[in-house]
Amino acid sequence: MTSPSLPIDALLFDLGRVILDIDFDRVAQAWAYHAGQTPQALLARFTRGDIYMQHERGQISDDAFFAHLRETLAIELTPAQFLEGWNAIFVGEMPGIGELLPRAAARWPLYAFSNTNPAHVAHFSIAHANLLGHFREVFLSSSIGMRKPDAESFDHVVAKIGVPANRILFFDDSEENVTAARARGLQAVHVTTPHVVADTLASFGL
Repeated sequence: MTSPSLPIDALLFDLGRVILDIDFDRVAQAWAYHAGQTPQALLARFTRGDIYMQHERGQISDDAFFAHLRETLAIELTPAQFLEGWNAIFVGEMPGIGELLPRAAARWPLYAFSNTNPAHVAHFSIAHANLLGHFREVFLSSSIGMRKPDAESFDHVVAKIGVPANRILFFDDSEENVTAARARGLQAVHVTTPHVVADTLASFGL
C-alpha cells in the first residue's frame, strides 16, 4: 500500500471489494444449479471479452448480454434465471465500511466510480441504498459510457468532481485501475484487504 503524499479534498471509491463484497463463484453456482452443470465448467467458458465490456459501457442491454451468455456458456437459462445468478455476486457490505463512510463523509465529499452494468445497478441501488446514500455522486461505467482503466474515464470523473486530480484519493481493488488513476494524476491506493481503507484514512486522523 502506498501512502498518500498530498492533502486531499475528495475521496473516490470503487464499489466491488471496496464498498460492496462480491463473489463471482456465487454467480457460477447459481447458473450451474439451473443448468444442471458444474460451476467449474461454466467458469472455464466465461470470458470478460468485448461483449462484456460493451455491457459495462451501457452499449448493449441486459437481455442482449444474457443471450450472449446463453450461446457462449451453452446453457438454456431463462432471462430471469440469468438475472438471478448475475445478481448473486453481491454478498453484502465490506467489513467495517458501513461505520467508516459516515465518519469520512463528515470530513470529505465522497464519490464512487464503478465498472458495472444496468442489471447490477438496478440491484445494488435498492439493496444498498442506505450505504450508497453517503456518496455525493456515483459514477457508473454503464451510465457514462466509459470504464476503468481507460484514461478518458478518469478525466471525466475528475472533471465532474471539480477538484484537481492530485487532491482526490482513489481506492480500488484492481492494481491496473490504481496504476491508471495515478497516471491521470490521482492519488490512489490498492485495496488488498478489508482494512486498507480504514488504515489509510487513519493516517489522516479519521
